[in-house]
Formats: sequence, structure tokens, C-alpha cells
Amino acid sequence: MNSLNHPRCTGVSRRTFLADTGMGFTGLALGALLFKDGVARGEAPTTFNPPDGKPHFTPKAKSVIWIFLGGGVSHVESFDVKPELTKYAGKSIDDTPYKDVMDPKKLRITEANPAHGGRKTIMGLNTGYKPYGQSGLVVGDWFKHIGECADDLAVVRSLWTAHNDHGAQLTWHTGRHPRDGGLPTIGSWISYGLGTLNENLPEFVVLGQPTNECCGGTWTFGASHLGPEHSGVRLGTDPKNPLPFITPAGNALTLAEQRENLSLLGKLNQLAGIEYPDDKDLRARIKSYELAFQMQTAVPETVELDKESAETKSLYGLDQANTKPFGEQCLVARRLVERGVRFVQLFHGSNSGGGAWDAHGGIKSNHTKLAAEVDKPIAGLLKDLKQRGLLKDTLVVWGTEFGRSPGAQGDGRDHHPQGFCAWLAGGGVKGGITHGVTDELGFHAVENRHYVTDIHATTLHLLGLDSHKLEVPGRKRLDIDHGDVIKEILT
Repeated sequence: MNSLNHPRCTGVSRRTFLADTGMGFTGLALGALLFKDGVARGEAPTTFNPPDGKPHFTPKAKSVIWIFLGGGVSHVESFDVKPELTKYAGKSIDDTPYKDVMDPKKLRITEANPAHGGRKTIMGLNTGYKPYGQSGLVVGDWFKHIGECADDLAVVRSLWTAHNDHGAQLTWHTGRHPRDGGLPTIGSWISYGLGTLNENLPEFVVLGQPTNECCGGTWTFGASHLGPEHSGVRLGTDPKNPLPFITPAGNALTLAEQRENLSLLGKLNQLAGIEYPDDKDLRARIKSYELAFQMQTAVPETVELDKESAETKSLYGLDQANTKPFGEQCLVARRLVERGVRFVQLFHGSNSGGGAWDAHGGIKSNHTKLAAEVDKPIAGLLKDLKQRGLLKDTLVVWGTEFGRSPGAQGDGRDHHPQGFCAWLAGGGVKGGITHGVTDELGFHAVENRHYVTDIHATTLHLLGLDSHKLEVPGRKRLDIDHGDVIKEILT
């Protein structure tokens, strides 16, 4: 019996052994490094070929900017304003013409907890509102700058989600609850399906502080079984140190030395005879080696916001203390999609709990402050993309995990998964429209209801992807995980 086929010699094939030893000590060193990193494994039969990076049909968008406000933004005071709340403020819902809105038969959530969305004393609106643009879209005054972009927005007012706790933050990004384990996020599906437009930058970039671990944490930008090479890459907005995890300590190596070191494994991998198994962690590791040096050059240039004009920086609010942090994220997002990054995920409001927008008390002061931090930067992003001709190829999605209750919780509003809103703009989306309806108090989504994964399906569709064709064998998804395309908002 050939010793290499002996049952005790598991995990290493004859071909791999001969390839490594044939290259001498260098080949053995490569194998040792990969085993140390935990990514070299024995050969396994290949049963599935992943996507080839081509869309399934003609796309209308090339990139996505995915804006997430953590904690739960009040839908009834932002993009689905409900004047009836002020009319009946202080009254019980039972004492209004809308007493049937709390009928348990209408609750479409799996964790029916009357403390969430079950507040019966109606709270009036905490901000003013007015119509904007030719479309006459009504927007709350907290978001007046975004209101100026009304004719570019498609507002979906009939969303619902299955979870009334902040695990819904993960549901917004994956379609599933944390108890189901980490599943691929919308950004990772796009990375997996389409790959990159710029070899020097990641396909999927994350800006800002992600969701707290209680509510999804790294799973909100993870790739799960698609492989770590499709997870989001976190970037900072400081051009001096946007990628601290690949900056050499003490600048010990020259750029030339870094280039040689970081390209070594890529060169070895391409040599005839090197046939490591088709292992997802191995692919991710080698890819990270090859990409690391390129990113050290490309990323700092991308986040050099000083190159932008004073007019542009002012448009994003970089000249004001309260808008500068998120304004920098929005401006970097524009520069990233301009350079071919497929998916840019922006977080706002992350904290040590469920998110800063979680206004169980003091909602007026809470939302006034937080909206002022993001309203001008987001509007600046939309205006800047449009004037540069980028909005037609870039899809912008604005969302939050759920809305806030029409009923009062002291001087705040509770979680509200039964009906809330999001909006989309750009690549392939009709502007100046609303789709779906909640009842007069904003309690339930009652017409053209959409589960949150319908936003995912629509996003993928605009990029030319069919989620059913991206399924991995052995990882069957539920129909609701795939979602349905919201065709009514498409051009």
C-alpha cells in the first residue's frame, strides 16, 4: 500500500504533498502558514460552482449605498406622517373611530407581546410636517433636507417584520432572527453574486459603528456560509489610518518590501502543481494577502476628503460639528461607489444597547438631535450623486429595524414591527412615489404589505440578480427569506 493512501495519513493528498515538497522548503512553509491560519484542509469533492460574477439579467444599478439607523426610527413622524395622532392625542385608541386597529387577528408578528406596540393612549406628533416637490410627498420636519429630494424617493410605507426586539436589526440585514444563527447579509449576497468592479478595493465596505452584539453584531455585515471573503470590510474615514489592521507596526517595511511579501502567496498559489483544496477559508485568506497591499494605496486615497471642494464638503455638512461624523461617512460612500465598490453599508446610532434611535422616553429631544446629525448628510449624498450622474447607477436604501408605536410610552414611543417605512432612490427606482399604506394611526400595514426581505429582493433585482439562482446546495432558504420584488416602485 502506498503510505500516502494509508488511513492514518488523512487531510493531505498525494498531489498536495508532492507539490509542497517539490517546491522545497518554500512550499512546506506555505503549507505550514496556511495550516497555522486554520485554512488548509484535505481535498474534498467539488459539487458546486459559485457564481461567475455576471448578473442574471440586465441590471439597472451597479452599486448600493445601504443606510441603517439603529434603534427604530418613528415612521409616523418621518416618511409616513399621521396627522390623526395629533387629532386624538391623549385619548385611548378605544375612544376613536380606529379602535379596531389593535384587533389581535391583525397582528402579523411571531412574538405578540402587548407591551410592544400595544400602548393604547395616543401620542400626538412631536414635529411638524409639510409636502415637498412636485410629488407633494409629506415628510416630517426632522427630515426636511431629505424632503427636498422628495421627487427622487420611492417610499415604501407598508413594511412589517417578525420580531419586536432589537434582533430585528439582524432581520433587516439577513431576513432572519439572531436565534437562527448568522446567515448571509444582503451585502454579502451581492459580493458573492457579482464580485468586484475594482480589484484594489473590497466589494463590500462597512462605515460607522455596526450594531451592538445584542442585536446582531458582526453578523449584520457577515457572510456566513458564503465564506469570509464576502463579509463586509470595515473602513475608517481617517486618511492617515483607514485600515489599521494592515498597517505595518512602526512602518518597519518599505512599500516595495510589503508588495513582495504580500504577493508571495498569490504567486505560489498560481504555480503549476499547487492544488490546495477548494476551501472557502483558504480562498479568503489568499485573497486577503493579495488585496492587502493594494488597499493600503487605494483606500487612503479614497478617504482623502480634503481633495473635495468646500462647496461639496458643505453640502454633506462637514462644516458643522453635529453633521460632520455622518457627513464624512456619506461622502466616503460616494467616493467608494464612484470607484466601483459594489455595496457600502452605513451605520448610525449604534451604542451599547439597542441603538440610539430607541426612544422609549424623550422621543422629541431624541429624534430632534439624531435626525439633525443625519438629515443634511443623507440629502447631500442624494444631491451629490445626482449632479454627478451617479444616482442613475447607484441605489440608495434608507431603513431601520422597525417603527415606533402610535401609542405613548410616557413621553416616548415603543417598538413597532407591525407597520413601518423605508425608502429607496436611484438606480432603477421611480422617484416621487409612495407604495403601500398603513392605517390612519400608523398601526398596521394594511395595503401592499411587504416583509423586510422584499427590500432585499428589490435590491438584488436592480443589480440583475435573482436570489433563487444564488442558493447554495444544502442551504435551502424559506420563500420569505428570498422576498418578492416590489415591482410597483421600479422604472
